[in-house]
Amino acid sequence: MKHLFLSLAFMGLALTAYSQNNQNIVKMNTTLQLTQQWDKTFPKSDKVDHKKVTFKNRYGIELAADMYTPRDAKGKLPAIAVSGPFGAVKEQSSGLYAQHMAERGFLAIAFDPSFTGESGGEPRRMASPDINTEDFLAAVDFLSVQDNVDPERIGIIGICGFGGMAVNAAAIDPRIKATVASTMYDMSKINAEGYFGSANSKEQRMEMRKAMAAQRTQDFKSGTYKRAGGVVDPLPADAPFFVKDYYDYYKTKRGYHERSGNSTDGWNVTGCQSFLNQPLLAWAHEIENPVLLIHGEKAHSRYFSEYAFEKMTGVHVDGESKTVGNKEIMIIPGAVHTDLYDDLNGKIPYDKMEKFFKENLK
Repeated sequence: MKHLFLSLAFMGLALTAYSQNNQNIVKMNTTLQLTQQWDKTFPKSDKVDHKKVTFKNRYGIELAADMYTPRDAKGKLPAIAVSGPFGAVKEQSSGLYAQHMAERGFLAIAFDPSFTGESGGEPRRMASPDINTEDFLAAVDFLSVQDNVDPERIGIIGICGFGGMAVNAAAIDPRIKATVASTMYDMSKINAEGYFGSANSKEQRMEMRKAMAAQRTQDFKSGTYKRAGGVVDPLPADAPFFVKDYYDYYKTKRGYHERSGNSTDGWNVTGCQSFLNQPLLAWAHEIENPVLLIHGEKAHSRYFSEYAFEKMTGVHVDGESKTVGNKEIMIIPGAVHTDLYDDLNGKIPYDKMEKFFKENLK
């Protein structure tokens, strides 16, 4: 069981891609290899136009994204950048969200974070609270200079672990006029405290630090990075529900993708080391612009959104939807964590997100 928790804490992305020239790929001096064919886990909409784009963050890492634009759109549009879940790729949930938002009138991009998917960055399968937050800010940079985007109307959506990064980005960058965090994880909290607070002591954190330090030495000696593994496979009969929930998405036709580390072999073991000492939500209480947190009533991870809401507002909630000022938490009845990953059970509240962004990106 300990192996299950460690594997899930360090889920990541596999590096595979191939490239061919294509009229729907905007090269922008890219050195990345961008997949030509439609290889998403969801069908292509006939209501939007799609193309590949690239841009760099302030560390010089080049990011790959799918851009979805409302068909026959005119004038300057409100725009949304989407990423997540943690360990997924833009061909999974983030692309689905972006395409839906484009159908509703927004220009939307879904991007692969640094070190993952089709994006750049070496070594592969690393994560960073700073760099991955910066990835959102770089997406805002990119959107701000597009001829068909109104730079005063830009929002972001973070899914699962990138929900925490999105909230952190909103605390840093006031250009982000509205933020949605869907089925959010706080990756600093989970790494520092374990699932459900199961490793929340000084002694347990020190053991983790020692294990990370030892692994770094081993990796340096070998010249390679040991992988932590993605979602456990085969699925043990006694696996807890949330492990089965992940398996049902990442390891089946429903959500499997060859570039997703959650579907394959995960992050490096040391990939999430810096989350141990860098709390993502430290300044969440200073976010001035609107934030919408969305979570499933039955999701094992619901406490992360409730924690974030309390950090932003000072108001404790327990399984209830609530609005305080321009911060809102919406609890979806009966939904589990991965119900907000795709359209299988019709639980993602696209109407609510559309209303939220249209009210706040104007």
